[in-house]
Amino acid sequence: MDELIFLGTGDSMGVPRVYCDCDICQEARTTGVNRRYRSSVMLRTCDGDLLIDCGPDWVAQMEHLGERYIQTALITHAHFDHIAGMPEWTDACRWTGKQGDVYGPPEVLDTICEQFPWLPRQLRFHPITAEGLRFGGWLIEPHIMCHGKNGTSYAYRLSKGDMRVAYCSDAINLDPDQKRFLMHLDILILGTNFYHEEADFHTRSVYDMVEALELIQEIKPRRVYFTHMGHGVDLQANYELPAHITLARTGMLIELNQH
Repeated sequence: MDELIFLGTGDSMGVPRVYCDCDICQEARTTGVNRRYRSSVMLRTCDGDLLIDCGPDWVAQMEHLGERYIQTALITHAHFDHIAGMPEWTDACRWTGKQGDVYGPPEVLDTICEQFPWLPRQLRFHPITAEGLRFGGWLIEPHIMCHGKNGTSYAYRLSKGDMRVAYCSDAINLDPDQKRFLMHLDILILGTNFYHEEADFHTRSVYDMVEALELIQEIKPRRVYFTHMGHGVDLQANYELPAHITLARTGMLIELNQH
């Protein structure tokens, strides 16, 4: 049976913030309910594992899984919190004598190679187009999304049989075409930095939960998991969300059962 595992559910800075003494950060330092690595998931299939995003917490995430190596990764966009683990992955490739495989839209891969020009020595880069790629029996299709003041990111739609899953960690203010890409889903994984963020909408880059609820009412996924949560979100709080919406936690596993 195929599975999706949350390796990280935090925003770009993770939780706790090193400088912060808020209640949520303090709790994350003690019992650790709110400790959050940078957002990433692993798709596990009978044909292998696919990592989606390889951020700065990659080593800790691998240790948490009990893994020492990955073969294949898919990248949503070339921001630090989604690619900063790639040099360490490359080092693992060098020491093990293996080459990893990285998939992503062409401009995303180009930016990664500009920032880390030595990565292609150990990693093979595979540009994907709108037709997507196939992995473990899944068709994985990309679609560019509005990332607010931070530009653009990509969401991925995974289809196998009658199962439809989308991973959209960094998005806000989606246009009608981008919303259509997220319709008719069994599972939507959506980034929500806060429950309600007070900063001006046009200065932001990721939905809050209040805004996400409006989006969800429009696109109507069967199940929703919120990820990419900052230190304004307390996993012990009751946000009175609808029953089909869950706040994701590190290590949470979703079984991808077909209907």
